[in-house]
Amino acid sequence: MEKLVMTDGKRRRGLAAAAAVLSSVLVLSACSGDGEDKGGDDKGGKQSQQQVDKAAAEKASKARIAIAPKNGATNASINNAGKVTVTEGTLTEVTLTTADGTAVKGTLAADAKSWKPDAQLERSTSYKLAVKAKDDAGLTAHENSSFTTVAPGNSFIGNFTPEANSTVGVGMPVSINFNKPIADQKAVQSAITVSSSSGQEVVGHWFNSQRLDFRPEQYWKENSTVTLKLALDGVEGAPGVVGVQQKTVKFTVGRNQVSVVDAASKTMKVQQDGKTIRTIPISAGAPATPTYNGQMVISEKFKETRMNGATVGFTDANGKGEYDIKDVPHAMRLSTSGTFIHGSYWGKGVFGNSNTSHGCVGLEDVQGANDPSKPGAWFYDNSLLGDVVIVKNSKDKTIAPDNGLNGWNMDWAQWKQGSKV
Repeated sequence: MEKLVMTDGKRRRGLAAAAAVLSSVLVLSACSGDGEDKGGDDKGGKQSQQQVDKAAAEKASKARIAIAPKNGATNASINNAGKVTVTEGTLTEVTLTTADGTAVKGTLAADAKSWKPDAQLERSTSYKLAVKAKDDAGLTAHENSSFTTVAPGNSFIGNFTPEANSTVGVGMPVSINFNKPIADQKAVQSAITVSSSSGQEVVGHWFNSQRLDFRPEQYWKENSTVTLKLALDGVEGAPGVVGVQQKTVKFTVGRNQVSVVDAASKTMKVQQDGKTIRTIPISAGAPATPTYNGQMVISEKFKETRMNGATVGFTDANGKGEYDIKDVPHAMRLSTSGTFIHGSYWGKGVFGNSNTSHGCVGLEDVQGANDPSKPGAWFYDNSLLGDVVIVKNSKDKTIAPDNGLNGWNMDWAQWKQGSKV
């Protein structure tokens, strides 16, 4: 039989082919993982890995935890941040702490599906959340997050009058003074609603970039309830400056009391529901310093207070106040510029006879504010914040609508022109 003889060229090609096969086997062995014999081919190895992954997934909790805001958020809401919810499970542990480890109290819902802080968070503060939940099989899920609340420099608030749950007179507007200028007045006003149980239409009016008042066309209906809703959280009032308030407050309107001061006759008629219940002698502003005319709203009450002329521009040649009375009894503010209706123990014989004040309306009273029978005390005791005092027949002009809570001196058409919505 003829022998098959391999030449050197064929020998080299054969060795190269064998090497290539061996190389591919080694490569496949390396890709299989740990190099051990799995007792199966390539296809079998892949199936085994899939089975491992599936087994691990089956052991993971189905509970899905959601945290607001997202992890790492800055300028977070002080009202809504730190809220936690879970689906396909229940919450078992929620811990909210500040950067220094101080715990923030919160409440878990009865169904253990949600948790939220008990109180408004602090501004410009970093918080951390650690959350645990479990699914129906008892498997645990974890979630951790952190966020920083909005800084004072990037936020605004509105200080409002009247106070929540107070009882006020029929003239009390809702007056909001913002601590920063508002550039987008439409956006801010749109996030504020004022309504009355009387059904009266209520409209807002911007006096300037930081003051927004609301009122109806006529005085509030007596015994009605007024509701103020502030939904300012996250509303951008100016570039980079957002609101942080989210609250609803209510106040009650009491009886309808309007008092009419006649500077010419030097009397004041106190009226309730249009009927005069008492006529009181008064002393209004002297000819050189007359009292403003117009509708004025009582905005503050002081059983006793100090009145210094220097604070409102009445000074002598030495720059000292023309008067400085440290115990004015039963004083009630009617304007920001310093108009009061108050008791007077120093104006002997002037009430009902002459106008002698620096622009205020004076009523007979005693030093110490301790005689309830005097007109000053009676009027103080029977007045509410928000009651209206109308001055007529004075030699001065009508008070400016923004000088105090006195927007009633603007007609309804003008008032509505100041609304941005």
